[in-house]
Amino acid sequence: MKEFVPYEKMSKKQKREYDRKRRGTWTMSPVTRIAETDKKHYSRKVKHKNSGGDDSSPLFQL
Repeated sequence: MKEFVPYEKMSKKQKREYDRKRRGTWTMSPVTRIAETDKKHYSRKVKHKNSGGDDSSPLFQL
């Protein structure tokens, strides 16, 4: 019969073996996933629609 050895005192090789035995299968995938959206193309929105920054009218009238 094998003698009990605490996990902290096991060698690196023994710890790997022990962890492999205890590790099971995932019930769900651990990979982070992004939800599918129906928006395929990103278009920038105009930040300030009525800011008056268009240079169509002159600043000084003579």
